Amino acid sequence: MDIVKTTLQVVQSRIHVAAQKAGREPSEISLLAVSKRQPADAVRGLVMQGQFAYGENYVQEGVAKIQALAGLNLDWHFIGPIQRNKTTQIATHFNWVHSVDRLIIAQRLSEQRLSAERLTPLNVCLQVNVDDEATKSGVALNEVAALALAVRDLPNLRLRGLMAIPRATEDAQQQRAQFALVRQCFEHLNSMGLQLDTLSMGMSADLEAAIAEGATIVRVGTALFGKRDN
Repeated sequence: MDIVKTTLQVVQSRIHVAAQKAGREPSEISLLAVSKRQPADAVRGLVMQGQFAYGENYVQEGVAKIQALAGLNLDWHFIGPIQRNKTTQIATHFNWVHSVDRLIIAQRLSEQRLSAERLTPLNVCLQVNVDDEATKSGVALNEVAALALAVRDLPNLRLRGLMAIPRATEDAQQQRAQFALVRQCFEHLNSMGLQLDTLSMGMSADLEAAIAEGATIVRVGTALFGKRDN
């Protein structure tokens, strides 16, 4: 059996089991295959097994892959830090952006989505820096609401929810505690009438804890493709 199919089945099984343990329907959780540093052929192999959503961290690499695989009708998510001079390419080529953390970035994405004449809004999530780590991208929890309200009102964007990359830990309780903070922020925003539907959180090492705390998208690379150079 092909190794890509095997790893995909293993990850899908992990999602299914975690959802059941949390009293959730597995269909509530989408798998985003993180394909950074992977060749187009590796993505094509996974597509053949029925995986159609992919996340990229680097703009040039991602755009090249999108163009190489254009005939496969894939759903492309940008999940890396966003530089101002890269927003045109992101707004033009991607369906989702998970890593919006400044209003100026959201404004540029909105303007450039219009300039690219894309017929559908760009789906965006706000990246939350749940640990207030100085070296990590993301908006502080106490600043999320103000940014969410501003982004919601921008044309050509659709604010879908929140994304987080908590501090790495093998402690399952600590993993859940970090994800719970993001979920609580998400719930607070919805209580304000924002009607968000997406919690992008959980990766290869902690997807079970994320699902237990309400993740709707888990971003998995290593468990699908194996370890790679950063």
